[in-house]
Amino acid sequence: MTTDLITLRDARSPQAEAYRSLRTNLEFFSLDHPLHSLLISSAEPDIGKSTILANLGVIYAQTGKRVVLVDGDLRRPQLHELFGLSNNVGLSSAILDPDAGLPSQETDVTGLQVITSGPLPPNPADLLASHRMDELLQQLREQTDIILLNAPPVIAVTDAAVLSTKVDGVLLVVGAGRTRREYALRAKALLDKVNARIVGAVLNNAALDTSIYGYYGQTV
Repeated sequence: MTTDLITLRDARSPQAEAYRSLRTNLEFFSLDHPLHSLLISSAEPDIGKSTILANLGVIYAQTGKRVVLVDGDLRRPQLHELFGLSNNVGLSSAILDPDAGLPSQETDVTGLQVITSGPLPPNPADLLASHRMDELLQQLREQTDIILLNAPPVIAVTDAAVLSTKVDGVLLVVGAGRTRREYALRAKALLDKVNARIVGAVLNNAALDTSIYGYYGQTV
């Protein structure tokens, strides 16, 4: 595992506590709007969405929940690197082979499993939109308490919009001092067009002691 997993490297840090606050806010939201599956994306690349997803997964698992992280970014996957896992098989393999089982891998965190991206396909959006993807998500719903799904940036490709229609909610990551307002608004508009349920946004890399700040509601 890499040092990006602050929830394991320094569990008492302000950053780790911010992830606990994020989890708590999501759990309160779930009381009225169940979130069994949550998509995490961003408006543009290199904002830290994969790292946020990985740390949030750790925090959920530490409460005793059965958690699976799915790397649906079939273009620039990172979960296998964050957790030090093999990426020889993964989500793309399971979609392309209907007879394949769920290629989940155990982590060092009890209750936390990861399905890496697998080999990068030439047609990611088509695979993610497939009926087979629906079947895999249904299998995961039956076996876990929460699914956290990683997706490419919303305005870069259609993948995130496609996946947003298959989950209970979408969390957008924006970078402090990085994400332009018009990009965030464009990402929201694209998700609104497919009737995605946007549960809120996470501001990443803000000032110390609020390095992750979440606002949760129906709009960003």
